[in-house]
Amino acid sequence: MSNEAIRDLLCAPGERFEMETVVIDGVPTRTWKHAPPSLRALAEIARGHGERLVTIYEDERVSYEAWYRAVARLAQEFRDRGIKKGDRIALAMRNLPEWPVAFFAATAIGAICVPLNAWWTGLELTFGLANSGCRILVCDEERLDRVLPHLPELPALESIMVTRAGALLPPAEHLEAVIGKPGDWAPLPDSAIPDVQIEPDDPATIFYTSGTTGQPKGALGSHRNLTTNIFSSAWSAVRAVLRRGDPLPEPAFKTTLLVIPLFHVTACSAGLMGALFAGHTAVYMRKWDVVKAFEIIEREKVSSTGGVPTIAWQMIEHPDREKYDLSSLEAIAYGGAPSAPELVRKIREVFGALPGNGWGMTETMATVTTHSSEDYLNRPTSAGPPVPVADLKIMNEDGTRELPVGEVGELWARGPMVVKGYWNRPDATAETFVDGWVRTGDLARLDEEGFCFIVDRAKDIIIRGGENIYSSEVENVLYDHPAVTDAALIGIPHLQLGEEPAAVVHLAPGAQATERELQDLVRSRLAGFKVPVRIVFSKETLPRNANGKILKRELKALFLPEQTASA
Repeated sequence: MSNEAIRDLLCAPGERFEMETVVIDGVPTRTWKHAPPSLRALAEIARGHGERLVTIYEDERVSYEAWYRAVARLAQEFRDRGIKKGDRIALAMRNLPEWPVAFFAATAIGAICVPLNAWWTGLELTFGLANSGCRILVCDEERLDRVLPHLPELPALESIMVTRAGALLPPAEHLEAVIGKPGDWAPLPDSAIPDVQIEPDDPATIFYTSGTTGQPKGALGSHRNLTTNIFSSAWSAVRAVLRRGDPLPEPAFKTTLLVIPLFHVTACSAGLMGALFAGHTAVYMRKWDVVKAFEIIEREKVSSTGGVPTIAWQMIEHPDREKYDLSSLEAIAYGGAPSAPELVRKIREVFGALPGNGWGMTETMATVTTHSSEDYLNRPTSAGPPVPVADLKIMNEDGTRELPVGEVGELWARGPMVVKGYWNRPDATAETFVDGWVRTGDLARLDEEGFCFIVDRAKDIIIRGGENIYSSEVENVLYDHPAVTDAALIGIPHLQLGEEPAAVVHLAPGAQATERELQDLVRSRLAGFKVPVRIVFSKETLPRNANGKILKRELKALFLPEQTASA
């Protein structure tokens, strides 16, 4: 079926994916009519899954009913401590069963949850806490240790509730004193979450941008932003089946291996929201390990996993892969970084699973486009078409003119997933958000069917003697070499030309390739000015931020005069 026919069928009046237009901050916006109106409503829906498992972490198995009771108990504690609608509660920990408890305990009473990057240093965490004005911090011991030296800089912070910690000194206190350990949640009192009136467009979260340049900005998200993803993800799954021509299967409970951090919108908004609505189970890992992942997939019959392309490559290339029964895998999805067309094919060939991808950003609370299954196999360099409630357009550099189909320009996005703006940054909000549209900073093009192709970040474009070089174009060629599993193109200074392209690549274990070989490969596919003048081989996979984006700034040091051709 065509995308248009599927949309007409599924979005018709009375159907599950029916849409309606509502006014959001003065802008008429298409929305999913049947999406839960708030995260409080989502928590009540999730409770209906009863004794099904919501999370598995090592030997801790938590049911939906136990999770809800812990949410209700912690939410009441927040209220008892004077937390009101609009107050901020920070959340800083690795993926643990306590994470979704604290998140919903805050948002279900109208407070704003601030998930902080668990990879941040003490100074960075302090910035997030101070910038958002959090009254309570819920964290694990590692994050506590980073924040403690900076407490004098946080006068608004009244309480620190710490999970899985040893001895504590005030103001830190054990979270377990309020809700107990995960195994204690089921016997907690059968109480409802405290009743607070919440509207769909009330603020719910502040997620900080990845901050690869400058200070991070806090994207202020609404309840509608997050619940929109429930139906956007479901739409993607149904659309893939209909595109294939298969009948729609009966709804089934699934188990996902979650290997990306919940403080990122992909895991929280695009992943957690839909899983709670549908009653799926998420398995958390303390730290990514390929063999442990294989063991979990085999033991728990995991149906989907993913994260960033590197994870998929590691699963494919690992020599012990065939020792494990991975036949339960149905899908491997990822985002946050460009992926090789070869990876899309390999996922299908090696695992018999279908690949998945999409495009979104912190400012869109994750999903705007989705791409999976045969569509992805047929268009492996695309991020897919927008979901029905979203619109995309390609604008010229100064944002005054929309460009025709096929031309490259800045991608603008609109829909109920676009956040309300930046926290306490009216200047940045005015620059980025225009009449319901978000200026993404991504360079992209759209094809005749509306499929989006991300070409590059505008700030990452390399201009060599006046000629534009889009990083992804060169990276895709490098990825096509069978030895290359990680690649990044950056610009290095040149006296006459301004910049020249250079590449950093990581090779698969035991594989070989030379600089000349890779340069010849690019030269055979692309114009001569796009060929990297130097290629450095990294022994490790390339550094990424928590969003999965390669930290290209860190790679520039590899091209200093004293560096060798191998890092």
